[in-house]
Amino acid sequence: MILRKVKSEGIASISYFLASENKACVVDPRRDAKIFLKLAWDAEANIKYVFETHRNEDYVIGSKEIADVVDVEIYHGPSLDWKYGKTLKDGQEFALGVLKIRAIHTPGHTDESTSYAVFDTTTGDESIMVFTGDALFVGDTGRVDMYGPDLSKKNAENLYNSLFNKILPLGDQAVILPAHGAGSVCGATINERELSTIGLERLQNPVLQLEDKQKFVEFKLNEKHYFAPYFKQMEKYNLQGPPLLKNLPRFKPLLPEEFKSKIEEGGIIVDTRNPASFGSVHIKDSYNIWLKGLPSYVGWVLPYDKPILLVVENFADLKKAYKYLLRLGYDNIMGYLVGGIIAWYSNHLPIDTIGMITADTLKERLDQGVKTFLIDVRGAPELKEGYIEGAKNIYVGEIEKKLEDLPKDIPIVTICGNGARASMATSILKRNGFNNVFNVLGSMKAWKKAKYPIKN
Repeated sequence: MILRKVKSEGIASISYFLASENKACVVDPRRDAKIFLKLAWDAEANIKYVFETHRNEDYVIGSKEIADVVDVEIYHGPSLDWKYGKTLKDGQEFALGVLKIRAIHTPGHTDESTSYAVFDTTTGDESIMVFTGDALFVGDTGRVDMYGPDLSKKNAENLYNSLFNKILPLGDQAVILPAHGAGSVCGATINERELSTIGLERLQNPVLQLEDKQKFVEFKLNEKHYFAPYFKQMEKYNLQGPPLLKNLPRFKPLLPEEFKSKIEEGGIIVDTRNPASFGSVHIKDSYNIWLKGLPSYVGWVLPYDKPILLVVENFADLKKAYKYLLRLGYDNIMGYLVGGIIAWYSNHLPIDTIGMITADTLKERLDQGVKTFLIDVRGAPELKEGYIEGAKNIYVGEIEKKLEDLPKDIPIVTICGNGARASMATSILKRNGFNNVFNVLGSMKAWKKAKYPIKN
């Protein structure tokens, strides 16, 4: 038996390749799916099945990419009108070499959510592993708010039943293989450790300690999650089947004057450089989303109906940026700026800047009573790590929704964990006509290092 895990950075999604003898399957493949074909080649196995645990909301599925190259059967869970592949029945079984795979309908995160228990027919009747999708994570369980507040209670009740009556009875010995790791928006407190068993989760997962159904449901209803706008696009793509990558236009190198023309035609600029570089000089109306933050944050601000223009720190960053965007369904990537920002201003093209201050300067402003509107753009749960008294908490992804609540007559200062999201926030504000904005370099990390006071 061969089991391989394929993790996608940023969104922390996890795909799996499983092979036995000369047969293989893939679970929840990512869109850039060539890696699974390579794994099959190395294992000298043919991919026979692709199993999807649910209609993913946070990335584009790659099932059709695999089916475009090899002859496979794609399977989904019940309750949705899928436009491709086949719909499973609860309890349906599949042979994979000496392995048996059983589909178990485990609704809760979504109605169609399905787990896949794996049995080794040569050693016994007990499950050896289970692909749990977004039902059960290491240290956490899936969110139940995907259908809105009116249906969250029903989802929480379904999830309780799926966990306690379907997954846990598979036995403490079974290894759990979730669809996400730490950093995913699909859980609240997913553990950094990605290896666990049902037995360990039964003992250590705080949500599974809530064996009383009412307490479990109340806990899940009180969780705080953010609902990113791009989820709707992912749901649409993953129900209908996304366009094949081979049919998408290739993004092109653009010289500064060409880049400028594309901006004038409506292109939206995404600048992936670090906050200090971006603040010092950038093209007007650029979004600043650092490279590693693209998968997690670009979906909050970037529309799907506009062409995308990239500015990167160096050429090596382009491949990553391109893949990150494609995994989120951004197919209209028009091109990138050849030579980067240096080429832009060297051609005497207009630039913009954003104010940057240190933690020391912010402390002086606050102590001296200088008018300052301080926004902490971290997620609400992060505030438990400490915040600056008087700061208003507006999550970075929701700033554009709350512009009317912000003053234009006094300086706005943004702060986050280390300055990256704060820089993204200032770029959003700049695009919307707030010119007197400042990013705190190092943000809360620098503030705490200076031993300045924090509230908890």
